[in-house]
Order: sequence, then structure tokens, then C-alpha cells
Amino acid sequence: MRTAPTLVALAAAGLVALAGCGSGGDQPEQDGSAQAESAPAGQEGAAPDGGAEGQPQVPQADLEGVPEVVAEVNGEEISREEFTKNYEGQLQQSAMQSGGEEVDQDTLKKQVAQMLVDNRLLTQAAEDAGIEPTEKDVEDTLEDIAAQNGMGSADEVVSALSEQGISEDKIREDAASQFRVNTYVQQEGDIKEPTEEELRTQYDGYVEQMQSGGGAQQSQVPPFEEIRDQLAQEMVTQQQNAAAQEIVKGLGEDADVTINL
Repeated sequence: MRTAPTLVALAAAGLVALAGCGSGGDQPEQDGSAQAESAPAGQEGAAPDGGAEGQPQVPQADLEGVPEVVAEVNGEEISREEFTKNYEGQLQQSAMQSGGEEVDQDTLKKQVAQMLVDNRLLTQAAEDAGIEPTEKDVEDTLEDIAAQNGMGSADEVVSALSEQGISEDKIREDAASQFRVNTYVQQEGDIKEPTEEELRTQYDGYVEQMQSGGGAQQSQVPPFEEIRDQLAQEMVTQQQNAAAQEIVKGLGEDADVTINL
């Protein structure tokens, strides 16, 4: 089973930003939420402070007081540089999703630090389990990220992240880490392919959600066959995220973790 990147598993700032973007296609929204799409820094048409035209401006990242070592996880350090890259990406997403409300940066900093700790716990556990990706596994992971973002290939992902100043070696290193974590979660979690009955139930809920909006939305409901695979992947991803959270909780109980924020 090919697995989609889970948010909790992605440690690289660029890959986090890409995996968190919607593909812009016909993927149904769940629970009424939509994923915001963020443009790479410096993209033409961007408003000051990174906000696209018509979007809330991204506030300046408040990094005052952030230490050189943000956290330690079983003896491994999470640096200020790593934290900053991830924090700035999350700040951009939060600002775009805030509806114009001010982002609570103190709270967001704690959330990002905890996310990085969780990522490191999963990465360490996956490495301890001896999971080692092949070149094809890395390429497949990048292809999955490309598909999630409406890109045509892994090369497009590498190109987009290279424009953000991330080297190809680093991109592939992070994709390898992503594969290890996804495989570890797949092995440790109870991840199952959804049944046709479960998919139909999911689809019926989607149709009901669309029709409740009335108007033009009623004519925009695609047939089940067109979005079946998307629904299946979405349900698998939900299981992966839930399993990752449970696994991290268990790992954290026995871990030596210090967060310096």
C-alpha cells in the first residue's frame, strides 16, 4: 500500500508546506474544513510579508527569545535554524487560515516545537526499527507529494523546493525520512484499506454536505466512481494520522525530552 505523507511525519519545512497544500482538484472536503494553499516565498503576485493578493498578510515571525537549541529528544538537538524554517511555514499557513484574526505566536511556537519533537520521536523509532528506503521508495514518496499538490512529477517537487533554497540532497534525505516514518506507522498502526461500504458511506456524507449548501453546489457533486480513489486515500490518511498520534504518545512516555521554549 502506498502511503500518503502524514503531517506529523514531515520534518522538513518545505515538505511540510507542500504536504499541507490542497491539490486544487476535486478532492472532497471533510468536516467542512479546507486546506489552505501557500505560495513559495518570493512568488510573483505575492503581497508584502508573504500574503498573496486578497489573502491576509503574514505577520513578521517573532523569534525573540528562541534559544539556539529549541529542544532535545533522547540526546538529539532540534536547532533554532530547524525550528525557524518550520515555524515560518506554519505561521504563513496559520495567517492564511485565520480569517484576518491575529495569530497567537506564543501558542504557535509551542505547537511547532512539539510537532518537531513528535517528528523526531517517530524518526528515531523508525531508524531503530531498521527501515531503510531504496531509491525507488524515495522517488515514490516525492511522487505522492507531487500528486497531493497537483504537480506532475517528483522533479517538479524538487524544483519547487529548490527555489526555496533547499538542496536536492536535503529534499531526498527528508523524503527518505518521510518514507521510514510512514512505513513505521504502517507497521505499528492498524491501517486497513476501507471497504466499499465504508467508502459509500463516506461519499453519501459528502453528497449530503454539498447538497445542504444549495444552489450551484448541488450540480457540482461528482459521481462516486470519479472520487472513489480520493475518498479511499483520505480515509487511509486519517487512519495514519490517528495511528501516528497514538504511537507518538507511547514513545513520549519513555523518552527523554526537553523543550526550551
